[in-house]
Amino acid sequence: MGSHGIKDQVAIIGMGCTRFGEHWDKGWENLLVWSTTEALDSVGLKIDDIDAFWLGTTRAKTSGQNLTQPLGIVKPVTKVENFCATGSEALRNASYAVASGAYDVAMAVGVEKIKDTGYQGLATGNEPPTDGTTRALAAAAMFAMCAPAYAKKYGLSDEQMREVLARISWKNHQNGARNERAQFRKEVSMDTICNAPLMAGNLGIFDCSGVADGSAAAIICRAEDAHRYTDTPLYVKGLSFIAGAGTGNSDPGYDYTWFPEIHMAAQDAYAQAGVTDPRSQIAMAEVHDCFTPAELLIYEDLGFAERGTAWKEVLNGTFDLEGDLPVNPDGGLKSFGHPVGASGMRMFFENWLQLTGKAPPERRIKTAERGLGLVHNLGGYPGEMVSFVGVVGPELG
Repeated sequence: MGSHGIKDQVAIIGMGCTRFGEHWDKGWENLLVWSTTEALDSVGLKIDDIDAFWLGTTRAKTSGQNLTQPLGIVKPVTKVENFCATGSEALRNASYAVASGAYDVAMAVGVEKIKDTGYQGLATGNEPPTDGTTRALAAAAMFAMCAPAYAKKYGLSDEQMREVLARISWKNHQNGARNERAQFRKEVSMDTICNAPLMAGNLGIFDCSGVADGSAAAIICRAEDAHRYTDTPLYVKGLSFIAGAGTGNSDPGYDYTWFPEIHMAAQDAYAQAGVTDPRSQIAMAEVHDCFTPAELLIYEDLGFAERGTAWKEVLNGTFDLEGDLPVNPDGGLKSFGHPVGASGMRMFFENWLQLTGKAPPERRIKTAERGLGLVHNLGGYPGEMVSFVGVVGPELG
């Protein structure tokens, strides 16, 4: 790929994040003000100190004025949207703007109000008939296809596959139960997960992420200026985004056991960040666990496990909070739900807490000394996907 990256050129100096959940008493604007105010307060800045804004959202908000009105400001605002990677896309664009020298201090905001709409995730309108090669299944059904495909390719029984997927859900609920900002704060037993009503294929209710409202925000400046604002900046090491060609559903060679776009985005981000062995160099990862089979495949696409072995690592506890490589220590989409424009920014928020020592002791990772955190978003479906991978760390170099 042709990306050169902006390693150590910009830093995240402050962040804010709302509680994710059913905010029937708050509007879209309330959530935006909540997260941006918390981000400003975290570093002692005022709204006028921000030179420009990037707003990530997918629903009913069509211009930058949807940010300036509730904040009572007149500023440059760029509204971005890129499927479920919208929040991360806002941060990526703001980071490149600061690195270019166009602005000194920028803010990226991800926000979504989904519960009021009655829809889940990305709602689609009426679409014209197609030639039969495009997707005709709901998201749960599409990702459900990955589980039997993986089991067949790597020799797992139905019972083994059910245990592996349930273990992923169990882990994320364990983590979310300890997080005050999560929507679902209750541990769920393996037995309950395995015997839950089915949603699609062999995926049950606890294999699917929920629906939520929420917002998160990040303040970004040039790396050389970071310590003017904070003693604990988080430096951007690599940011990669891939939009696939969407040919998987019509490609007889695609077997639903991996996501090529995620693999490519990871390789690009690692090259930018200087990561050669992600399993030993990455301290933690926030990944897009929209469905449990997705998280399983993502482990392998990110290089956290060899192909066909991630299921063993799941059962061994490798990706648990106290494991060798904690994944979704905040509870992930499974515990937070998925307010589309906010999810990616929420993942950066957890990296910011953990890697700068701000996470509460009861849910702090044990691997922070490795010094690198990862954020992964996907948007779309197996075979027709966009993917973002970012790497951040608290030290230069």
